[in-house]
Amino acid sequence: MAHNPSVSIAIELEREDDGRWLADVPALPGVVAYGDDREEALRAVQALALRVIADRLEQGEPVSEALLSAFHVAA
Repeated sequence: MAHNPSVSIAIELEREDDGRWLADVPALPGVVAYGDDREEALRAVQALALRVIADRLEQGEPVSEALLSAFHVAA
């Protein structure tokens, strides 16, 4: 597996009618978080995305090659 330090995960942000911010990671279905402001929503969805990826790895569930390419095993 090639080492790719520039892997990125797209996050979509939008402001709801009630003023809260919604952050969504389209590559990880169900990874959605709200925040009172943009930064809070962004922090919450990033933390959730990391938890979901970690859980999938621990459970032996499939994780996309793009996400796995962020890890490099030094020989």
